[in-house]
Amino acid sequence: MRHDSVQTAGQNALEYMPGFGNDFETEALAGALPQGMNSPQKCPYGLYAEQLSGTAFTAPSHQNERTWCYRIRPSVKHSTRYAKIDLPFWKSAPHVDPDVVSLGQYRWDPVPHTAEELTWLTGMRTMTTAGDVNTQVGMASHIYLVTASMVDEYFYSADSELLIVPQEGKLRLATELGVIDLAPQEIAIIPRGLVYRVELLEGPARGFVCENYGQKFELPGRGPIGANCMANRRDFKTPVAAFEDRDTPSKITIKWCGQFHETKIGHSPLDIVAWHGNYAPVKYDLSTYCPVGSILFDHPDPSIFTVLTAPSGVPGTANIDFVLFRERWMVAEDTFRPPWYHKNIMSELMGNIYGQYDAKPKGFVPGGMSLHNMMLPHGPDKNAFEGASTSDLKAEKLDNTMSFMFETRFPQHLTRFAAKEAPLQDDYIDCWDSLEKKFDGTPEGNWNK
Repeated sequence: MRHDSVQTAGQNALEYMPGFGNDFETEALAGALPQGMNSPQKCPYGLYAEQLSGTAFTAPSHQNERTWCYRIRPSVKHSTRYAKIDLPFWKSAPHVDPDVVSLGQYRWDPVPHTAEELTWLTGMRTMTTAGDVNTQVGMASHIYLVTASMVDEYFYSADSELLIVPQEGKLRLATELGVIDLAPQEIAIIPRGLVYRVELLEGPARGFVCENYGQKFELPGRGPIGANCMANRRDFKTPVAAFEDRDTPSKITIKWCGQFHETKIGHSPLDIVAWHGNYAPVKYDLSTYCPVGSILFDHPDPSIFTVLTAPSGVPGTANIDFVLFRERWMVAEDTFRPPWYHKNIMSELMGNIYGQYDAKPKGFVPGGMSLHNMMLPHGPDKNAFEGASTSDLKAEKLDNTMSFMFETRFPQHLTRFAAKEAPLQDDYIDCWDSLEKKFDGTPEGNWNK
């Protein structure tokens, strides 16, 4: 797919190219993209050719991801002497605090906004970590609070790709490969190694981040569902080429093996004039997700709502699943319709974007989070259980609701911030206390309690 554009990062009208994992080509100046080869002796416009590889060179062809970039300066000009810095609220696995208990069912109110000036980097608050960033398995979950734009300041993570889920406010992600505007009910993925700047378009902004240390997110296999529904490739949008040619003192922060370093350069690093390849940032409108569910009886596993999955080395067992619970019709007959009680080998961290989640009518509010770690039981509270067990099962629209889940095969360890500073609901575990025994030895049971 080819796209020609004269857009720059400062313009308001943004353009995108449709598709997930497509091989794109795009240029901000006509004729800047070499044709028929990747590395000509002299590139048009005096540009430098440079490859950004997201997978090993010898990865299978259907998994191989790389992008050829044609830039004003090669990225070695982004890398001077490094100084180690501290971002105290951004943690990486393994991070097990001996004074924090991660075993339990946890729920948080929204992390409140603050009058403090917080950028994308200083406003990141890690809630949980899982796996090991050094061996590139596992993940971390974060809340971001942004009240200020990054100015002549840039970031990239050598550790991970970032899945961004806004809940309030609007952001602009000015990346090396183009510009993405991001609002609630949308998500974006920033690939590992890509340089970008985050600007505040409408704030304050708050949202969730899944930091994926492992294999990249991909669309789940649909199996017998077939070629349609769930998340469709055409609804993912990749930005067109945009570049900045600015000579100004700038700072780049790099996350590498859980540590943060900064380097200072004399120009904007967002200077790619043209590119082609399949390793690029992408956004997705969650309202285009087409749910699939039961149309006669029983409640399918929540995996039926998977938007994206990051595979592990074990077939069918994800390093991370990103699962969406959005508006949908409930029609199953003679069925307990909310999620059932269960214990799971996966660890489930949920966040509420807006509305009410059906299994927890109270307490799980927009901007809030919950954590049910591996092999810990959870399920509906008393009101949800009794309401679903005794209601007249008409066709019902589950409306005004959008929640999600970051699910991983690894246990998620709470950070000190999550355990001590974030607004933890200490009484969450008590929501099941009032569940009563319905068993009385008769087939009907005792539903008068």
